[in-house]
Amino acid sequence: MTTEIYRDAWGVPHLRADSAHALARLQGSVTARDRAWQLEVERHRARGTSASFLGSEALPWDRFVRRARLDDTARRCFDELEREEPETADWVRAYADGVNEGLAACEAPEFTRVGLAPGRWEPWTPLGVWLATHILFAGFPAKLWREEAARHLGPEAVGLFATDGPGTSGSNGWLVEGARTATGQAVIAGDPHRFIEDPGVYQQIRLACDEFDVVGLAVPGVPGIAHFGHTGTVAWAITNAMADYQDLYRERLRRTGAGVEALGPDGTWRRVARHTELVRVAGEETVEVEVLETERGPVIAGGPEGLDDGTPLALTLRHPPRVTADLGFRALLPLLRARRVADVDRAFDLWVEPVNVVQAADTEGGLLHRVAGRVPLRAEANGTRLVPAWEPGHEWTGWHEMPRAGLTDGVAVMANQRGPAAPLGVEFAPPHRADRIRALLAERRQWSASDMPAIHTDTQLASAAPLLDRLSALDDLSGPAAEFRDRLLRWDRRMDADSQDAARFAALRSALVRRLATHPAFAALTTPPAYPEVFLPWLALLPRIGFALEHLLRAEELYGIDRAALVREAVEEVAGRPAARWGDTHRLAPWQALPDPGRQAPALAGDHDCVLCTSAVPGWTDLAARGPAARYVWDLARREDSLWVVPYGASGLPDHPHHHDQLPLWLRGELAPVVTDWAQLKKESDDE
Repeated sequence: MTTEIYRDAWGVPHLRADSAHALARLQGSVTARDRAWQLEVERHRARGTSASFLGSEALPWDRFVRRARLDDTARRCFDELEREEPETADWVRAYADGVNEGLAACEAPEFTRVGLAPGRWEPWTPLGVWLATHILFAGFPAKLWREEAARHLGPEAVGLFATDGPGTSGSNGWLVEGARTATGQAVIAGDPHRFIEDPGVYQQIRLACDEFDVVGLAVPGVPGIAHFGHTGTVAWAITNAMADYQDLYRERLRRTGAGVEALGPDGTWRRVARHTELVRVAGEETVEVEVLETERGPVIAGGPEGLDDGTPLALTLRHPPRVTADLGFRALLPLLRARRVADVDRAFDLWVEPVNVVQAADTEGGLLHRVAGRVPLRAEANGTRLVPAWEPGHEWTGWHEMPRAGLTDGVAVMANQRGPAAPLGVEFAPPHRADRIRALLAERRQWSASDMPAIHTDTQLASAAPLLDRLSALDDLSGPAAEFRDRLLRWDRRMDADSQDAARFAALRSALVRRLATHPAFAALTTPPAYPEVFLPWLALLPRIGFALEHLLRAEELYGIDRAALVREAVEEVAGRPAARWGDTHRLAPWQALPDPGRQAPALAGDHDCVLCTSAVPGWTDLAARGPAARYVWDLARREDSLWVVPYGASGLPDHPHHHDQLPLWLRGELAPVVTDWAQLKKESDDE
């Protein structure tokens, strides 16, 4: 068996082996050597053991993982994979074996800092990492918010507050057919929006063996290249479809002398699976967690005694992998082996979670624009609120057929708006990003790969219009406030980092959001029930108002609130502040398992509804924890003309030259070339 490791100028690993099995082992080993600490954190997060070395701040997540039974679900899915697709199971096992080899030789300083040694990866650990990464991706806790909003404000509040909020990941993606490009071959481009982490959530990599040669963006801890890849003859990319495929059930539970029982829709009380688990917490007492599972799914909040505040409530989570023991890993090898769009299409027929919109193109002119994943057929109420487990009519009765779409004027654009996935979801992103990408693509008839960064980095903020309209209607302002108003009405509506007017707009927006959030009309929503802490980002009133602000300002009536008066107060508050630039406060704030308090936060352009989507939380902070976790351009004419970048670098080692060397490119909106000529790469090692 021969394996070879090469690196390009940015330290990106290019791996070559005789077989797919040997390549998976090599991928695991190299990933572990490059990102040992990241993999260890992800392994613990997937098992619900991260508080054992990160302390009490990680306890809410560990509680959720234990109660949701994520590790057990990963094991079940791997067992099913072994039965149904043993080749893929062996391939995943080889990756885990490679990770263990790489961890044995790692020198990551973080382990010394917390007194931790790398643990062992099991064959199902990659499935657990994937599940833990995506379990909150569809945003099922939003149903808790909708329940509270409808209960206190009426059912119309659900639509009024509906917008893509801070807890949900998204993406931009666009496909331009060959008739609209300079080469006559298609171009696919975009950027996934996730919480920015350091090291990054995407790993640039190349995987080559006798069967395939693929470059793309891998998820560290998971074999293959799932989301974004280019085989030379076909390329694919995804965006979040915003589908609803997870249900929350209210449960009636009772303790008996023999255990716990749940009331089913047929009126029968049935035994609930029950056991307890111990969660170690660094520096504190070990915590006992009761794990319950009804016929609907694991209990993730409350129990027979209700929530912590005494609210009589228990909630179960039902989601496809737990029901079917299938996480969609059967799609991964077929994707690597794909040669044409039809191959990609068949591979994504096997996809499960998360539900994505797929765009693909090949060198023969084939194009694909479809939804992939598994969404259950059930009552409409399941998608919008908590449903009673003891009432019939809320069962799953089958699976939706995945929608397909075509191109319009040679272009397909997806940015989490209502598109082909509309029948599968409830809450989608506003159309601003998608509309802006279409408008930019319409400005010329021919595009090339090198043109795409200008779209990635566009900063126009269409969602500013409702607030500016309200501002223009004000009169009788003080002198400074009137000058402030007039200046903002002349603003080009671009959220550029060096723009003082962008900073003025953001300050006004935040001041208004804070006033709305403290208005008596919304008082009942300021203190939600005592749901687990991990769900609180979806229940916080201020972010909900911040991201739904344009709807709240445009509504014909808003619960008797005098919005003009609040806008006037906000203008008078911020008008006299010293001039600043948007980038002075809008800075990158990545998540790190071990934060570095001395790190300087770089200035950012963009905003939540810009194509350059760098999300702050209006009214709370201008810091951005979410943004483009990578950028890519796949050129079907010549793969070597493709481009990519990640926020930090190829290495997870803090002192490595390639730890943060791509950050300057990412901040400037520039992309690095995808190198495919082995002769231009530096050979690192080979093993016979």
